[in-house]
Amino acid sequence: MVYPATPAVQVTAADFQLAAVDPAAITPFTTKEAAQPRLQELRERLSELQERLYAEHSRSLLLVFQAMDTGGKDGAIGNLLTGVNPAGIHVASFKAPSAIELNHDFLWRIHPHAPGRGHIGVFNRSHYEDVLITRVHKLISEATCYRRYSDINAFERLLTHSGTRILKFFLHISKEEQAQRLQARLDNPAKNWKFDPNDLKERKLWAAYQQAYEDAMRHCSPPESPWFVVPANEKWARDLAIAEIVVATLEDMNPQPPKVDFDVAAQVVE
Repeated sequence: MVYPATPAVQVTAADFQLAAVDPAAITPFTTKEAAQPRLQELRERLSELQERLYAEHSRSLLLVFQAMDTGGKDGAIGNLLTGVNPAGIHVASFKAPSAIELNHDFLWRIHPHAPGRGHIGVFNRSHYEDVLITRVHKLISEATCYRRYSDINAFERLLTHSGTRILKFFLHISKEEQAQRLQARLDNPAKNWKFDPNDLKERKLWAAYQQAYEDAMRHCSPPESPWFVVPANEKWARDLAIAEIVVATLEDMNPQPPKVDFDVAAQVVE
């Protein structure tokens, strides 16, 4: 499908280069104030479309969010879902796997969180962690990593065939922006709790993570479950781009409430 004009880049080529996407891009608007009316319009439309999807109760939408540390996943999800009925939303956050989860295949802990009919599911981190951090830290071999790409494609194809549309967002920030956000967490006592000293260790692996993300997106971005690289240095531009893509996808799905099985005109409320 054709998506609206945003700074987000859909991954479609096997030779995709993450470095070619400017994390500071903000088109088509140049200021937060100028973009605000459009963002509000999108929020209202998303609320309407989500209600129709919930009423239709035959299909679902899955939104996957990935980013480097401080990339803004929580903020992006919160902004996207502003004004949306929480009854039709399921958000799952995936941390390091537990001992029980490690005793199963890497997708075992993911599948139960796939959205049910009529729902929008949101993954804050996802099954892609198992071809990202595991690869960067050499917890799996290259051969295992490539097998997992195939497993991921098969898993997402299964969801698609079952009526779930999938959109995957990589929130793309620059290394300089990450440094500023980490420092801000240290400078603000109210935000100290968000700082993890391990983030500094992971930051030293920036190049390896960029390569791991790039390879995952190259191998796991079929047309039915595409990756979008969303420039995320400017939070308002990030939020607008995501909302544009999600609303356009729901418009394309065009969910319809079920027809009632009674004569509406004959009903009298006294």
